[in-house]
Amino acid sequence: MEEKSFKYVIIGGGVSAGYAAREFVNQGVKHGELAIISKEAVAPYERPALSKGYMFPEGAARLPGFHTCVGSGGEKLLPEWYTDKGITLILSTEIVKADLASKTLVSADRETFKYEILVIATGSTVLRLTDFGVQGADSKNILYLREINDADKIVEVTKAKKKGKVVIVGGGYIGLELSAVMKLNHMDVTMVYPESWCMPRLFTADIASFYEEYYTNKGVHIIKGTVAVGFNINDHREVKAVKLKDGRVLEADIVVVGVGARPLMALFKGQVEEDKGGIKTDSFFKTSVDGVYAVGDVATFPMKMYNDIRRVEHVDHARKSAEQAVKAIYASQQGKTIDEYDYLPFFYSRSFDLTWQFYGDNVGDAVIFGNKNPISQNPKFGAYWVKDGKVVGTFLEGGSPEENKAIARVARARPAADDLDALAKTGLEFALMNLNASAN
Repeated sequence: MEEKSFKYVIIGGGVSAGYAAREFVNQGVKHGELAIISKEAVAPYERPALSKGYMFPEGAARLPGFHTCVGSGGEKLLPEWYTDKGITLILSTEIVKADLASKTLVSADRETFKYEILVIATGSTVLRLTDFGVQGADSKNILYLREINDADKIVEVTKAKKKGKVVIVGGGYIGLELSAVMKLNHMDVTMVYPESWCMPRLFTADIASFYEEYYTNKGVHIIKGTVAVGFNINDHREVKAVKLKDGRVLEADIVVVGVGARPLMALFKGQVEEDKGGIKTDSFFKTSVDGVYAVGDVATFPMKMYNDIRRVEHVDHARKSAEQAVKAIYASQQGKTIDEYDYLPFFYSRSFDLTWQFYGDNVGDAVIFGNKNPISQNPKFGAYWVKDGKVVGTFLEGGSPEENKAIARVARARPAADDLDALAKTGLEFALMNLNASAN
């Protein structure tokens, strides 16, 4: 087949690809220089919409409504935008071989793509119960959520099994957000997870208790401390029940699994340096191979704030790392320098009438403040994490834009906080005072 050559190639068509494309245009990329190769059939889109608005029973989000870069308040990059900017979108194309030494990519259809500079933006893939050898995990109606095709399957099955029984396996982002949206679809929802409380990566037990009680009051059944070990199926190979390790058996018309993800980097194994489960990069997302950059979920990068290296799976980092890499590419070509990536960890979620934001590090002592009564009409509470006498992490449920900006500023500034009792009493005012002080 004919070989295609580009100066720049982005492999992967998720959030990072869209934001990288926009930055390439900002930097003056010429028509025909840039290609995006994606195994998905659609132009890059804001992936968080899939577990939120896409599943709504009414007024559901649909493309082209959430193409990048609308998620950060920017212009919506429709497919025609790429055409207008001279960017080649190569969709429904899976790369099965990457030879970084010869700067060559090969697709499943044996198409060959050559590049001068490669941006690896392959993201993550979901962990499947079949990966763990769970009996019956390949049955119909056992679903996962990562791409828009997955979301379409969930919507289709939800409509077919109206008011049916849904078991959500996992108590993280996917578990919490899909449990809420399934309940909005009038399904009978049970959420199962092995940990002692939900979202253990970020929440303390005290914070998690609010969400667990709130969800329970909304009619979501929660089973903690056990895992799915098998499934009962019918003659059509459809799931009928979930078998738990503690012996319980839960009836199920639909099972949605959200037990984590792993970075998609098998194509580059043995060709680039790795660290902490990702492709090791510097502060400009350059890898150990000249002309190859890695961004988003696959990148393990220096976390300047904390003087260590980390891999971060979140849309905010996917956006910002992509922009940083493209700026660095052009700076290098022009013999210039740019600032090192100085990332403040940021996570957020929305479900039911709730919305929370988290910034920084959840290490040290957690100080809870505010109204965390789950039956309150307008609950608003938060937390500060204090380590070595400084606030290093912040969390707020129900905050206004100004209040969320304030807790972000505190997490970055890391002000002193020696008296934890006084900090708890001051609560949100501590962040607002620090914001006002910095403004003055």
